[in-house]
Amino acid sequence: MERKIWFNGTLLPASQANVSVYDHGLLYGDGVFEGIRQYNGRVFEKTAHLKRLFESAHAIRLPIPYTPDQLAQAIEDTLVANNLQDSYIRLVVTRGPGTLGISPQNCGAACTFIIADSIQMYPADMYATGMSIITASTTRTHPNSLSPKIKSLNYLNNVMAKWEAIDAGVPEAVMLNHLGFVCECTGDNIFIVKNNRLITPPEESGILIGVTRQTIIDLALTAGIPVDEKNLTRYDLYIADECFLTGTGAEVIPVTKIDTRIIGSGTPGPLTQQLMTSYRKKVRSP
Repeated sequence: MERKIWFNGTLLPASQANVSVYDHGLLYGDGVFEGIRQYNGRVFEKTAHLKRLFESAHAIRLPIPYTPDQLAQAIEDTLVANNLQDSYIRLVVTRGPGTLGISPQNCGAACTFIIADSIQMYPADMYATGMSIITASTTRTHPNSLSPKIKSLNYLNNVMAKWEAIDAGVPEAVMLNHLGFVCECTGDNIFIVKNNRLITPPEESGILIGVTRQTIIDLALTAGIPVDEKNLTRYDLYIADECFLTGTGAEVIPVTKIDTRIIGSGTPGPLTQQLMTSYRKKVRSP
């Protein structure tokens, strides 16, 4: 059955949900998006995702022609139309079609669409055995150029770092910021465990403030696990007791090797496994 796409207020077959070739989202990466998960029929952290969407849009001066409540209902309508209970949702708002030229003043109304489908970021066995990653030479976009807190359609910076991972035969790459500190991976936030403390780069390092990242921090604090948000170097990654990545698509996945260095015991560590279990329980709870 062909998927139904919520497209500017109407549910359309996927083959009919077409974005204009003059859309600034296509021509210039001018737009914002959110990746959201549905578990057991429930949309996880829907309010937090919509809040980030509207903040990202405000930051790039993109008026969204719907309210958060209207988009929340549109998400639910899309899921019902596709008869989905466990899915990945992509909510996108572009600047809309205009004339050729970079000026956003030449665009009309924003284009808004919602896709709901399945997703598998990494092979299932990696969640049990851990993954190998590298450090990319491509640095994260400077915050004064485009704040990484904005979840924009312009992901070329991440794409080029992803190519480095692919060329190295691994699924993911760590990106450093302009000062050389650990920032995040191409699509996920990063955590390490050292001396039974959970450590992750701070907002000021130039990261996307991940919804899954915050969920893991909350779960750790609830479990009595100390959490530090501080700058990390590659050396800190190499000598970590444990390491894992978080993201809406990836959820929580262990890292057992970075730049050919074995991390900890070379297997997913106890705190990583504890938080993986806690996260899975939380997202699937009624």
